[in-house]
Amino acid sequence: MQSTKHVKKLGKEKLERIIEMCIAIENHAVDPFTLNVDEIIKVVREYFPNWENPDELKLDAEALHHLASVIKMQSEWVKQRSNSLYTDPFLLEEKIRQTSKQGMVDVFLGAWSPLVEFEQLSLHSLAQGLLYWEALAPMGDRWKDIDVSEVAMGSVSREELVKQRVLSDREFSEELECYWQELKNKVAEKSLDGKIAYWDFIGADTYEETVQRAFLTSFLVTYGYATLEIDRLEETIFILPYDKPRKEALTEQSTSVPIAVSCQDWQKWKRGEQI
Repeated sequence: MQSTKHVKKLGKEKLERIIEMCIAIENHAVDPFTLNVDEIIKVVREYFPNWENPDELKLDAEALHHLASVIKMQSEWVKQRSNSLYTDPFLLEEKIRQTSKQGMVDVFLGAWSPLVEFEQLSLHSLAQGLLYWEALAPMGDRWKDIDVSEVAMGSVSREELVKQRVLSDREFSEELECYWQELKNKVAEKSLDGKIAYWDFIGADTYEETVQRAFLTSFLVTYGYATLEIDRLEETIFILPYDKPRKEALTEQSTSVPIAVSCQDWQKWKRGEQI
């Protein structure tokens, strides 16, 4: 027969190990189902008659408290899996292995819901169409005469473009060369990767000047003085100048890239906002 003192010592050690295990489970360091609740309850019930002083009863109550917390975690785990129709993958694999080929086919056919669309004119749809056309107003009422004045096609002279400040009074090739040199200088000053943001280059103090710079930039790209780098995901546009004009740009088939230069975008650029 073991002495009462030895039994108490052994019981306290077991309760302390139970408490440590429960705390580890509560801290999500251990799977809740690693704890056998039935075995733990047997241990608590076995040693409970030996407790006499308050410290022993407190230890027993603490063990029961943590055990209840673990049981709650197990219950929540089961409830969550049942609500999400969770199936253990190992059980599912075993069930598939044990199912015959015909059984798998039957399960597939039972769950398969093919989508079928059937289009055919019926008497009802024909009647609906006739009602629709009969309800329409006459063609003359629907298409009113639109007074459109005819304007003859014409051409614009270089002097007119200079007057409208689209072009300067310098030769276009000379102006393009100067603009290209300005691009290379800005890239050299402000960039380490050989390119500059589109709006950082065309942006100017006035909207009119910004439009003019965008106009000249399009010719830089068309005539092979520079190229555009467009990132569709980041929605960014950069200009990369070439060291020498590339003549093949005029002979190869190119792709047109429309870039809007609106007054709202120019105002955003002036405020330093992302365009």
